[in-house]
Amino acid sequence: MALSSATGGSSLKPKPRMSLAQIFYMSFGFLGIQFGFALQNSNASGILRNYGADVESLSWFWLAAPVVGLIVQPIVGHYSDRTWNRLGRRKPYFLAGAILSSSALTLMPNANILGSLAPLVIIGASFLMIMDACFNLAMEPFRALVADNLPDEQRTAGFSIQTFLIGVGAVIGSWLPAILAKAGVASNASEGVVGNNVKYAFYIGAAVFIVSILITVFTTKEFNPEEYRSYHGGESDHKEGLGSIFTDLRKMPKTMRQLGLVQFFSWFALFGMWVFTTDTISTHIFHLPISDRSSQLYRDAGAWTGVIFGVYNGVSALYALALPKIASAIGRKQTHALSLLIGGIGLISIYFAPNKEFLIFSMACVGIAWASILAMPYVILSGSIPAGKMGVYMGIFNFFITLPQILNGIVGGPMVKHVYNEQPVYAIVMAGVFMLCAAVSVVYVYDPAAIKIKKD
Repeated sequence: MALSSATGGSSLKPKPRMSLAQIFYMSFGFLGIQFGFALQNSNASGILRNYGADVESLSWFWLAAPVVGLIVQPIVGHYSDRTWNRLGRRKPYFLAGAILSSSALTLMPNANILGSLAPLVIIGASFLMIMDACFNLAMEPFRALVADNLPDEQRTAGFSIQTFLIGVGAVIGSWLPAILAKAGVASNASEGVVGNNVKYAFYIGAAVFIVSILITVFTTKEFNPEEYRSYHGGESDHKEGLGSIFTDLRKMPKTMRQLGLVQFFSWFALFGMWVFTTDTISTHIFHLPISDRSSQLYRDAGAWTGVIFGVYNGVSALYALALPKIASAIGRKQTHALSLLIGGIGLISIYFAPNKEFLIFSMACVGIAWASILAMPYVILSGSIPAGKMGVYMGIFNFFITLPQILNGIVGGPMVKHVYNEQPVYAIVMAGVFMLCAAVSVVYVYDPAAIKIKKD
């Protein structure tokens, strides 16, 4: 059954408020999604390097993730706007994504078993692409689900709780390989083979992914078509095909275009951090040669990447709980600008780190920015999107996340090799500069929902 394309009108009923418990369960699946992303972000570079990738090629292999997201998310959003079955409107998509993602998580650290079919690094990169496609299938409908179910005045709280759960999942996912290693699970392995601590962490991540999604599926109610129309307006033309995505892209709201620049700077910075942190630690902190990709000290650098990534995710989880009060006090745009400013300072401070422990401070600053990046743009955006287009516009908004990652993926590796003289720490400094640019650009974003809430 086709659903509405949000038409305004005074006859529309106000959406009922949800309790904090209902919001918590509605977003609980994001804990599992981010568990998987954390395992990917903190381990994929080390795995690919162990499979034979050179440092200057890393960003090219990481291109698989944003390219897949660029394609998958708008399509999933388009169809989720037009879907209704026994499971609901959004839930069928993130349930399917959970099943496929869990399978992909078991494949990534086991690429060596297919080493006879193609170069190991190509197989690993292919599994990275498959894994990210499945993550995107599960993730995209969650943003739309929160916007579907919550009234404007609860959306800051809704996306903040979602960010808190993202942080919790990411902390566990980032730290799990190191925890398993301390528990006695072997971390050393021959070149081309992933240590058992990382393998088992990926297996646990697969289980957590499925269970957390099922909790949301069984505890959260979506509006039925009649209820949805009473809150959002009349039905749209359900015959619109995929080509309508390009029409929607052309007609995107002003606020969305302005937020696009903020997202561009933010995600260019994040991509550089994810790709080059392990090699920055190994070369800038541990003083290893750039050619080292499998020594125990290099694996220690990978393990410390997981630890400090857990720090930034842990800080983001706590900071997310404070976002509604901060936004209420100083405004939503100002909250995001301040958070991005702190994150940019944190990234630049990595260059001055005297030891690996200093990076805990650096990543705590990044965690403040990360919490805001995961919440505030969506809070601002959701108030400017027609309700019946919530899914497709949330998917299109992903363009502003994937395109900067693709650009960084293309130029980042060659710049490390030819401009930064194989010193990846300068890629992290550049990430900090881009984060500061994001902080400045958010000040100029038009936030119509904030104006409406203030008038009410």
